[in-house]
Amino acid sequence: MSGMTTVLISGASVAGPALAWWLRRHGFRPTVVERAPALRPGGYKVDIRGAALTVVDRMGLREQVERHDTGMRSAHFVDARGARLATMDAALFGGREGDDVEIMRGDLARILADATRDVEYVFDDSIAALTPSADAVEVSFERGPRRTFDLVIGADGLHSNVRRLAFGPESAHLRSLGHHIAIFTVPAEFGAEGIELMHPAPGRSVGVYRTAGAPDARALFLFPSPPGAAERRDVAGRKALLAEAFAGAGWLVPALLDAMWDAPDFYFDAMSQVRMDRWSTGRIGLVGDAAYGPSPASGQGTSLSLVGAYVLASSLAAAPGDPAAGFADYERRMRPFVEVNQSLAERNLKGMVLGSAAQIRFQTTMLRLMPRLPGRERMIRRVTEPIRRAATAITLPEIPAPRGA
Repeated sequence: MSGMTTVLISGASVAGPALAWWLRRHGFRPTVVERAPALRPGGYKVDIRGAALTVVDRMGLREQVERHDTGMRSAHFVDARGARLATMDAALFGGREGDDVEIMRGDLARILADATRDVEYVFDDSIAALTPSADAVEVSFERGPRRTFDLVIGADGLHSNVRRLAFGPESAHLRSLGHHIAIFTVPAEFGAEGIELMHPAPGRSVGVYRTAGAPDARALFLFPSPPGAAERRDVAGRKALLAEAFAGAGWLVPALLDAMWDAPDFYFDAMSQVRMDRWSTGRIGLVGDAAYGPSPASGQGTSLSLVGAYVLASSLAAAPGDPAAGFADYERRMRPFVEVNQSLAERNLKGMVLGSAAQIRFQTTMLRLMPRLPGRERMIRRVTEPIRRAATAITLPEIPAPRGA
């Protein structure tokens, strides 16, 4: 390759703009294409911790990220009548400690997009076909004209279009955890500011939270994957499946389901992980959830995206003109980090969705007694230590000098 290396990045959520930022710093010329007509606002709470915080620091964005902290204070567990069963500090509930930051996904995406204003963004379009050659990739778009790039990177999430085009059907790479998740916006009156309400029931769990200063609240549902869920791709059908799964549930569930029908941002998907033998083929690579999505149960998807973007850009920059070597270095550095973070998901899911009323009683009793139990700090460390260990299980490469420096 001669001159400035051109890179097409598919996806403008977290991994895509973060990768664009680092590639730009290393002297590449990235372009980001996004299927949506604009940045997707809102979303759900995400955590940034460990090595990902170091990446945010190196981008000079820590202060902005911290300004958008969710401001959550506590989590209350309630029964079917709304009676409080137990209370936890919000940081402990989310497995956070020290400098860890919780932020809404939409806020983080906007911060990253604002930091990459010198990057070309193409909204309301998507990749239709990829035609790789020895020294470039020709890209056909659904709307725009055909273009050629030196590299193409899929940062387009769990259901990655680039992964499907370059690596084959999605079914070969997704591993279901046996549960579904649904998240959507509900009116503010459902949630008190800074409070997370959780209603555990055997085999399923419902939560509502309202972040600091938010004009609305978010509802979250976790439940075993219903039969036929994979075939229901229309929003109305998925809402009907959720209503069926929680028919007869108590607490605020009937009112939340009523509000669901008017929610403009309904998210419904299987809790799945992406497992792949390789994250690149020729001049096409993957980053973030597209390559190694750990599922929301891990709590580490955003951190993996930020760290993966940093490592991929560093590895490509360290091997100018040799993308195969750059991709290989990226995988060598990232794969152990990915594996330890993906391993959190099943462990966490067992605590998020309990199988019986007896397990729920035991969990809420222990939470209620924890402040008075001897060895409380040791018990808390047992909760946070696996997450902390996973979040720091990588040595980040040093930042190479920018090209031309």
